[in-house]
Amino acid sequence: MIISLLGYMGSGKSHVSKNLSHKLNFPLIDLDHQISQELQLSIPEIFEKKGELYFRKQEKRILEDILDSENNLILSLGGGTPVYYNNMAIINERSKSFFLRASINTLAQRLILNKPSRPIIAKFNDEDIPEFIAKHLFERNPFYAKAHHIIDTDSKTADEISQEIMKKIEI
Repeated sequence: MIISLLGYMGSGKSHVSKNLSHKLNFPLIDLDHQISQELQLSIPEIFEKKGELYFRKQEKRILEDILDSENNLILSLGGGTPVYYNNMAIINERSKSFFLRASINTLAQRLILNKPSRPIIAKFNDEDIPEFIAKHLFERNPFYAKAHHIIDTDSKTADEISQEIMKKIEI
């Protein structure tokens, strides 16, 4: 079984996927990390040197390769992955998908704390980040909402979220 975690940056995908991987003893694949490894460039370098279109094509190819696996695994997706091509349909067809949903306020608080490591928001003033997130979520939520399950993550630990996911897949 492949369990795919999706959601906006700062929603807890990385943290929850590590926790869930440990609890279920399933290997963890972080899609952005896998792309970076295969292309031997960081994600910001890929965008800068090759452009977003190239990145999205590679993302789709690598996503499909991972989802073709017969192995049990946890897949942590990039925030934009479900939005492009027919990625969300493929994710739902070949895995159990979970949208880790967090409020704009929670996302803004988390992202401001890690602003230097988030190139997409590094240029914004802190007070402008919630508006940027709201605009992005307006565009992405229709795709995220197609996930098999939606888990609200505000005020929950990675352990609590992992427990919720395990109940929904009956493990």
